[in-house]
Amino acid sequence: MILIKNVDVFSPEYMGTKDVLTAKGKIVLIDDEISIFSKKICVIDGTGKKLVPGFIDCHVHITGGGGEGSFKTRVPEITLSKLIEGGITTVVGLLGTDSTTRSVENLIAKAKSLKEEGISVYAVTGSYGFPSETLTDSVKKDIVYVEEILGVKIALSDHRSASISNHELARLASDARVAGMLSGKPGIVVAHMGNGKKGLGLINEVLEETEIPVKTIRPTHVNRRKELLNEAFDFAKKGGIIDLTCGISEETSPSSAIIEAEKNNVPLENITISSDGYGSWSSYDSVGNLKDIGVSSVKSLFEEFKFMVKNLNFTIEKALMFYTSNVSKALEKYPQKGFISENSDADLLLLDKNLEIDTVIANGKVMFAAGKIEVKGTYE
Repeated sequence: MILIKNVDVFSPEYMGTKDVLTAKGKIVLIDDEISIFSKKICVIDGTGKKLVPGFIDCHVHITGGGGEGSFKTRVPEITLSKLIEGGITTVVGLLGTDSTTRSVENLIAKAKSLKEEGISVYAVTGSYGFPSETLTDSVKKDIVYVEEILGVKIALSDHRSASISNHELARLASDARVAGMLSGKPGIVVAHMGNGKKGLGLINEVLEETEIPVKTIRPTHVNRRKELLNEAFDFAKKGGIIDLTCGISEETSPSSAIIEAEKNNVPLENITISSDGYGSWSSYDSVGNLKDIGVSSVKSLFEEFKFMVKNLNFTIEKALMFYTSNVSKALEKYPQKGFISENSDADLLLLDKNLEIDTVIANGKVMFAAGKIEVKGTYE
């Protein structure tokens, strides 16, 4: 059991100064004062600190992304400590461009290993291509029968995509939705959005011509250029969920995109932010030659949160929602994840007065404390 005393609690809404008790991976009691009733309780002094939900990163290449610049550009698998240092206690893993030297089998094995090491992990099947790469030879069966899989990924408006038709996208979305209904999962299509001029056009065609609910298809990287972001705002106004990516563009950073969204009356609850961690970022010239390539960090998620609060005067409550409760609701994990309440999972971050991470608790276990990793991955 862990008892955090005298801490300012943000659920993400501010709850006041409280004591918070966790046991068996859950938050079991939140009260003004909780007595230390056993010597077995690990007591953490939260005086002057803030307790917030553990961050949920819904877009991480846990097996590594990259490869567009040949074999030497393949990004390695992420380690547990990288996620913990970034305040991430729940992650959604997926494949990227490369589904040839990497596989859904590899993805799920990595998801299971990170779960064994102490954090919560989900995944989506598929990759950039179509027909989708799967574990069971069926998108439906992957979602229904594989515990970690919540949906499927596809790439749109990108020169590396499979250039699918609206009918193919509609069938994929239908398969994901039905599988989600059968298994009690969100059954989503994570749509990687590239720089193509068609933008969200294919998604809009599917929504106009079919009865597929708008929340089934989840466009991500929508802040990579202004025109795409404006399309995404319209999509979110219709009830769709859009995902902003850290580090993808200085002009349309997640923070600036959210400020613009609010000006345009976009429902903020329909916006999430992710890191695209351990995926490669790349740029190409006018004829498609690779100019530059690098690797995205999962730390960018927490850095963006701090920037919103410290530099742009977001309240902590308002900034938190894009990394916690909005994401958990989008993944149908609320209030289990991304929220501080009794019976929620004990995924918690203790922040100091400068909003630096002091302690990370995942599933009720201290993983990071006093500036150092307490629990490392198996081979770290």
